[in-house]
Amino acid sequence: MPVGPTTRRRQLGADLRRLRERKGLTLEEAGALVGISKATLSRYERKEGTVKWPAVDALCREYGATDTERSALVELAKGARTQGWWRSLAGPVPESMNLMLTLEDEAVSEDHYACMYLPGLLQTRAYAEAVHRASEVQCTEQEIGHMVDIRMKRQEILERTQPPRLSAVIDEAVLRRAVGGRHVMRDQLSHLLEQAGQPHISVQVLPFSAGAHAAAVGSFVILGGSAPGLDVVYVDIIGGGLFMEKPVELARYKLAFEYLHAQALDTERSAALLEEVSREL
Repeated sequence: MPVGPTTRRRQLGADLRRLRERKGLTLEEAGALVGISKATLSRYERKEGTVKWPAVDALCREYGATDTERSALVELAKGARTQGWWRSLAGPVPESMNLMLTLEDEAVSEDHYACMYLPGLLQTRAYAEAVHRASEVQCTEQEIGHMVDIRMKRQEILERTQPPRLSAVIDEAVLRRAVGGRHVMRDQLSHLLEQAGQPHISVQVLPFSAGAHAAAVGSFVILGGSAPGLDVVYVDIIGGGLFMEKPVELARYKLAFEYLHAQALDTERSAALLEEVSREL
């Protein structure tokens, strides 16, 4: 899995803070040593905005970093400028989607809990169009088409030589919600079964019979980074989504997903239920 610009930026911020604290310097003291403000250095460590690699080089020297550490962090700073694939799209990408696209492009794993619609990475085009048409009622057909194009392009990460591991726990209600009508839903369930047969994709159904469960609040996805400290949770909310990366927040959602995984049907029984629902259509 290639390491992308946002992963590099987040890793760089964490490492700069670690080196500064190891040296026993405050933000103000460290900034003064290399001629940058406390606010700028704080922004570097908070992983926000662009970062200048000469400043990173100077900071590493003041922090007493080894040549190997300094070289690695300078390369991280240079690599953080790389732009994602979506920057070359013909139409604009909504600002609210930029971070999600970046994190997903760099994730090594994705754990999805879906209670309303199927995860975007597993949707057919017709299903995705129906979802966008229902949720984006003020958008034109052209805008809806553009958003669906982005969603279809996102799915290419599952076809990479080293694709992310995708684990989905899907509420039974999602399967029985006839998005786009019977024919669209039947094709969607067939596609879901096909995808579930991929070695890097796991699909489990949380049946109605499971009763109350650990994620009654709504859908979410845990985006696993190249290191545990780079994990992020994305929670669906009206009008966009909420990203969380604090350890206590990550722990809460990871535990919830573990419970959901345990309560859901195993993959074989899930496939059988998918086939049953498809036949009923």
